[in-house]
Amino acid sequence: MEFAGAQSVLFGKRRFEKPEAMRILILGAGAIGGYFGARLQDAGGDVTFLVRSARAVQLAAHGLHVESPLGNVEIRAKTITADAAPEHFGVVILTCKAYDLDTAGDSIAPFVGAESVVLPLLNGIAHLDILDSRFGRDRVLGGVAHLAVTLTPEGDIRHLNNTHRLILGARTSEKSQWLGPLSELLSAASSDFLVSDKIEQDMWDKWVFLSTLAAATCAMRASIGGILATIAGEKFIVDLLTESQNVAAACGFAPGAKQLATYRAQLTERGSTLASSMLRDIERGGPTEGNHVLGDMVRRGEAHGVTVPLLRLAYSHLQAYEARRAN
Repeated sequence: MEFAGAQSVLFGKRRFEKPEAMRILILGAGAIGGYFGARLQDAGGDVTFLVRSARAVQLAAHGLHVESPLGNVEIRAKTITADAAPEHFGVVILTCKAYDLDTAGDSIAPFVGAESVVLPLLNGIAHLDILDSRFGRDRVLGGVAHLAVTLTPEGDIRHLNNTHRLILGARTSEKSQWLGPLSELLSAASSDFLVSDKIEQDMWDKWVFLSTLAAATCAMRASIGGILATIAGEKFIVDLLTESQNVAAACGFAPGAKQLATYRAQLTERGSTLASSMLRDIERGGPTEGNHVLGDMVRRGEAHGVTVPLLRLAYSHLQAYEARRAN
């Protein structure tokens, strides 16, 4: 994929030479937070995980293991819990689900100082307004993670594909003192890493793709390949993509033609096993990010006079699921 405003640098593994210059706190040691945290620490970063007590015990006993086609990592994770004495970290990374955002903000607040930056790696963009109001827009970076990972019952992290792209960037003209050191560390972590001067466009681009993927696979309870095998499947997917891109355009973040062509090719690939993580949430009977991903897309579209009947239908489907789950 290509992203507007981004310059790509694919680095071989090397050590970050000044880990003492920057301390990083990652909320949780789940799939995404644990994956990138392990990579950053393995590259020489000073990483601490803010976790629940049970996870702290598990990590102390067994360490943090990442199984990946791009190279396995095993670290001894440094952890703190919510009752730890307040202290400030240079960079605080959020990888929670959107429905946990309010409690996540409460958890990290004691560790965010006047010079700290917060890097959220959440889907959609609604979380930016919430974090901006709490910590200040200048101190909330934009971030996009492209990878498929899962947490095993044993607490290990399994990387499911050959992609671990991470994009970040400042959202204002005020550049944090930590953006440079963080970029240097990330580039040393053997990641496909991008610093973007249009990070909010990158976030919208992913959101357009994800809203289409989630709406289609959750409404149809099938992978992309399964949907395409039906009589109206391809038109359903393509029309969802059109609605999502129309909302983005109305909000001032129209994806580029080449980006849209890439998305359309991925979303209409015959036999594809691609499905959204939201579908996996439904299949296990868990909560979803439907309101944050689809609901927010619908609300923004309607606020700009964009007709989004299929997105509304898919969102209604998720609302019905959540209502049934609550009862």
